[in-house]
Amino acid sequence: MIPVRYRTIAVDGFDIFYREAGNPEATHLLLLHGFPSSSQMFRDLIPRLADRFHLIAPDLPGFGRSAMPARDVFAYTFENLANVTERFTTLLGLRQYSLYVFDYGAPTGFRIAMQHPERVAAIISQNGNAYEEGLSEGWDPIRAYWRDATPTNREALRAFLTPEATLWQYTDGVPDVTTISPDGYTLDEFYLARPGADEVQLDLFRDYASNVALYPAFQEYFRQHRPRLLAVWGKNDPFFLPAGAEAFRRDIPEADVRFFDTGHFALETHAGPIAEAIRGFLAE
Repeated sequence: MIPVRYRTIAVDGFDIFYREAGNPEATHLLLLHGFPSSSQMFRDLIPRLADRFHLIAPDLPGFGRSAMPARDVFAYTFENLANVTERFTTLLGLRQYSLYVFDYGAPTGFRIAMQHPERVAAIISQNGNAYEEGLSEGWDPIRAYWRDATPTNREALRAFLTPEATLWQYTDGVPDVTTISPDGYTLDEFYLARPGADEVQLDLFRDYASNVALYPAFQEYFRQHRPRLLAVWGKNDPFFLPAGAEAFRRDIPEADVRFFDTGHFALETHAGPIAEAIRGFLAE
């Protein structure tokens, strides 16, 4: 088995942790995680692809084993997450790569792709949304905070940060919940329980509105640059609806869209089929 390396690099004075596997001379695949996870969400995918690709999976600032700088030092916005990630790729010498984006990783990665379209050879979106029709009613409490950023509306969102909410995100829409390993959500609960992590996540909930505001720009990037795109979607996702996956074809008619009978964290149940889809897609 090809080993996975666990490394840390300083980016803008902050430590960024990342997982790396595969031949550095092979096609690069940058894996960007979502909320409330970290690069550990790729633990089953990386070994399935490391014989063919060079895989790099960083923890975003404030997540996993990367630094969680104080909020008065680092503003937790998606623009800043994208800026740090872009500089991370530059420091690693990644001149061109394919992107795997999930959840928060999608607006982070799409920002980078818009800024440097020449660097992004292809996109794999796993429940990584870029269309209003992809947002479910589950976003309504967060939408209320976007409209009126009162302390009351902010406090209401703490319900998304509880262990019960994390478990629900992993299991909702999964036909057989006994296939969900407790390792993923237990580790997420640990990171969310760190002092200050709750305020970081509440800041990002508020700033997610900036991603929705950028949806037209993301879509213009898709139309103008026509990146090769594979959507691998847990069709029972309570947050990002299948309509969001299907909408990619509106701007990239040749996009390959595939649905799996699972929920938000599709890799927890379908790492094997998703890996095979990626191998075939990137080999074309």
